[in-house]
Amino acid sequence: MSWLTICLTFIAVNLDFFFILICLMRKYTLQSVIVGYLVGILILVSASFVAGKMLATFLPEWLLGTLGILPIWLAFHDDDEEAPSDKHHLHGWLEVMLTYLSVCTGCNLSIFLPVLTTVSLFQFIQVLLLLTILTVLLVCLLKIVGDLPAVDRMMKQYGDRITKVIYVGVGLYVFFDSGLISHLMTLL
Repeated sequence: MSWLTICLTFIAVNLDFFFILICLMRKYTLQSVIVGYLVGILILVSASFVAGKMLATFLPEWLLGTLGILPIWLAFHDDDEEAPSDKHHLHGWLEVMLTYLSVCTGCNLSIFLPVLTTVSLFQFIQVLLLLTILTVLLVCLLKIVGDLPAVDRMMKQYGDRITKVIYVGVGLYVFFDSGLISHLMTLL
């Protein structure tokens, strides 16, 4: 398991949601945004881990490396999702969590599942702690930089490209880390 890969995966998967987070921070308290975003992340990452473990029970590790195609496919599949426009007045953290789950479920499951397939339960707990820290730091940082016009322009211009490059990198990492490439090389 690569901590850098976990961090880059977290950033890439959530890059599009950063804009929505900035908007949600204008509507709700910082604490509500942190709690709702964190609960959503923990739900999706846990679902990815459980699904990965179930697959790992029945399939050899090198074959699970084929899951690396999911983030690569997402990098080239343009299906931009928007935050739901029909919002109900809920408690702030609940609306943040539901917004996150409705916008990011597919990407999170597709990207984190192949990354977490080979980690142990202890490593998964470490990943959850890392993601908790990253989530709190990220939301606080977005609160600070959210009003900067230069950040908004840069993300609009390059955000999609940066996300795609990171998704391809994560997919390639899964190919190599799982032993898929080594296994295929022995067949040649």
